[in-house]
Amino acid sequence: MGNWKMRKWNYLELAVCYALLQYIWRPVSAQIRYSVPEEVKKGSLVGNIAKDLGLDVGSLVERRFRIVSGSEEPLFEVNQNNGVLLVHRNIDREALCDASTACLTNLKIVVENPLEIHYVDVEITDVNDHSPKFPDSEQHFDMGEQTILGTRFQVQGAADPDAGMNSVRFYKLNQNDQFDIETKERHEEKIPFIVLKKALDRETQSIHRLVLTAIDGGSPPKSGTLNITVTVLDSNDNRPVFSQETYAVDLKENVPVGTTVIKIKAIDLDEGSNGEIEYSLGRNLNRKVYEVFQLDSITGEIRVKGNVDYEDTQIYKLDVEASDKGQPPLTVESGLIIKIIDVNDNTPNIDVTSVSNIVSEDSKPGTVISLISVTDKDSGENGKVTCSLPEDVPFELKPSFKNNMYSLVTKGRLDREVTSHYEITITATDFGQPPLSTFKTLKVQISDVNDNNPQFPHNPLELYLNENNAPGGSIFSVSAFDRDLDENALITYHIVRNEETQNDMVSFLNINAENGHIHALKSFDFEKIKTFQFLVLAKDSGSPPLSSNVTVKVYILDQNDNAPVILSPISANGSAEGVVEIPRNVNSGHLVTKVRASDADVGYNGWLLFSLHEVTDHTLFSLDRYTGQIRTLRPFTETDEAEHKLIIVVKDNGNVSLSATATVFITLVEPKEAFAASDVKSAVNSEDENNVTFYLIITLGSVSVLFIVSIIVLIAMQCSKSTDYSSKYLQDTNYDGTLCHSIQYRSGDKRYMLVGPRMSIGSTIVPGSNGNTLVVPDRRSRTPGEPKAPNADWRYSASLRAGMQSSVHMEESSVMQGAQGVLVQNWPTVSSAADGEGGEVSPPVGAGVDSNSWHFRYGPQGPQHLKPGEMPPEAFIIPGSPAIISIRQGQDGDDKGDFITFGKKEEAKKKKKKKKEKKDKREKGKDDDD
Repeated sequence: MGNWKMRKWNYLELAVCYALLQYIWRPVSAQIRYSVPEEVKKGSLVGNIAKDLGLDVGSLVERRFRIVSGSEEPLFEVNQNNGVLLVHRNIDREALCDASTACLTNLKIVVENPLEIHYVDVEITDVNDHSPKFPDSEQHFDMGEQTILGTRFQVQGAADPDAGMNSVRFYKLNQNDQFDIETKERHEEKIPFIVLKKALDRETQSIHRLVLTAIDGGSPPKSGTLNITVTVLDSNDNRPVFSQETYAVDLKENVPVGTTVIKIKAIDLDEGSNGEIEYSLGRNLNRKVYEVFQLDSITGEIRVKGNVDYEDTQIYKLDVEASDKGQPPLTVESGLIIKIIDVNDNTPNIDVTSVSNIVSEDSKPGTVISLISVTDKDSGENGKVTCSLPEDVPFELKPSFKNNMYSLVTKGRLDREVTSHYEITITATDFGQPPLSTFKTLKVQISDVNDNNPQFPHNPLELYLNENNAPGGSIFSVSAFDRDLDENALITYHIVRNEETQNDMVSFLNINAENGHIHALKSFDFEKIKTFQFLVLAKDSGSPPLSSNVTVKVYILDQNDNAPVILSPISANGSAEGVVEIPRNVNSGHLVTKVRASDADVGYNGWLLFSLHEVTDHTLFSLDRYTGQIRTLRPFTETDEAEHKLIIVVKDNGNVSLSATATVFITLVEPKEAFAASDVKSAVNSEDENNVTFYLIITLGSVSVLFIVSIIVLIAMQCSKSTDYSSKYLQDTNYDGTLCHSIQYRSGDKRYMLVGPRMSIGSTIVPGSNGNTLVVPDRRSRTPGEPKAPNADWRYSASLRAGMQSSVHMEESSVMQGAQGVLVQNWPTVSSAADGEGGEVSPPVGAGVDSNSWHFRYGPQGPQHLKPGEMPPEAFIIPGSPAIISIRQGQDGDDKGDFITFGKKEEAKKKKKKKKEKKDKREKGKDDDD
């Protein structure tokens, strides 16, 4: 409307101006009308004004051909060059004019010289450039379910700015079953209505959504839409309906309180209070249901309220109700079945019926001990039970014909001594997941039977008993043990006396049957019996009794209860006296006689020592304390008395020494008388010694033969090996040409030495090399000059000879010297040969002397005259053997004559030995001449 008023004022102004101009200048005027559609492009041709007005085109510029307009921007413009009317800007008819009338625009064209004013009307025609449009995009209607059919509801109409046929022509409603569209014209407007053509049912469809379309008459036509929402209002005309007629659910037992079992659902098609539902349990249910479950009246959830136990109730049946809040309320009912599912919540139960808790250890396998029944309150797999026992017991379970029934029986041999009782753990386990177990301990006592013999801790038993024991005293005690119990373990002891035992000794023994103490009824004498043995029987008191025996070996220990006995000298009346005649011209060290004694005891009790108790002249005679030899200390003089008396005391070495005395009278005679007496004495002694010598020769011969055979075998084995010993020979650098080791000892006035070359560490002596030579002796007949065989004493050790003949001779000390004669070690030596026989000696272990380099000699030797520094051959001795070992070295240090000779004969078998023998003979001859 505002634009329209402005246009009126513009028209008035133009009219006034036109009237004034016409009055003043009285110009020429004309009227032209054009038509142009709206929304044409800028510059579009409207018409040729100059042509239509008859104006000269060439003078249009000079005459200032133009459109006179107001202040607004003109819609059109003219071209002064050709007089054409053009569209100057976009033209919108709806903005310029009303839709109901024609839309005209008046233009005033001015031309000067002469001034001319022409009026041009331009009609703007409508085009269908707008669609119908509703004031609102959506319209809402509320209709009750009881609305009468045919009822109309007005809908807002659509507006279209276009005019004529381009405006709204008709309305259309989307297809539906409930509503239709009607149009009513009012004030040249079409008013639409929706009409109810079918009854509404909120429960079927509570909301109806319609689309109303307004269509214009343009080509092509345009349209606009309106969304119509129809809400159906409810009335309480529907009952609630459960989603299921009957509900069923499974519930595990022992679920916690508050657990939701199920949520029931009822639907009421009504709305508002008519559709609000309340739930409740039936009023005639089992009381247990109300204790276990509760129902939420609003949500319909059934929850656990109490303890759910399958073993108590397996199935619960419930009635549930649903009611709306309408007036009056409508109610519906449904059923609910809750099935309880068993879980493994009960441990098996073990019931034991014992036949006997005490079982004999000799029970046979299969003996029934107890009856066992097992139960489980659970069902199915949870109620199935299996029983088991530990594997380390001699029992087993045997199932019965009835389920879950077992018999506990023995399956092996029982031994009370190994296990006196058993605590049997019975395990019952069900098959649930997870499985549950029950344990029950059954105590079974094993009774004893007499199945074990008495046992001694050791067999045989050894008893060391000192001789001279007190008669009737206890000497020993035996003890046996029996693994059985009570009477089966009550043991009595007996000494076995039968023909096989040594009745002479057993008869003097007695044993206490209850405690096993053994008493000797007599005193034992070591010198009469040294050992014996007997059997002790141990017997239990079982039925039948069992027994075992033990051998008791008795060893009698020697006591110093025997005094020494003088064997020589002995007088005719049996006293220990003797007379010895010696020539006056004997030298110092001459053996006058030898006192012989013996002791029936052994060991230290039989080790005898000799001492001079009384002597007329202490400067003349000496007594060897170990051998009893009496020797001269110096040559006799004319002033010495002709008769001498010596009292010798012989003592043993017992804790309490026992002794004996002997008296020796020594008479000095002239040399011729002494020789005569010596011949008579030697003739008597030779007969006594012949038998001993004969047996000794046989023994030595046997030993020598065995030794020679061994040497031959050794040589044969060495010869069978490779002879290339060049790398193993003892090198000459191992010797320094001197005797670097020597051992000396002295017996009486004689001096002995053991010598040997010093050898370097790592030297190797190989048979066949130039280091050692083994020579088998030649068995030739014995010559008068050979030494006689030794007596029997050489075969015994020093300790035995001390007890047998009291002829032990122990050297107090010996000397081992180095290469320079320096004293390095003292060690004891033993000489046990009789007078005139070769002695024996052995170096101590670790003395540093090479045993392959010793020179030994056995047998007696006559007196020899040695040069200073020489040693007699008898000074080199092998203890207890007739072997002779000789070592010689050349002056240049090389080893020339190492050899070992075995046999009784004194002469060597090697040629290199002959020179030394000849030299010894010459020296011996000189001594004889002297």
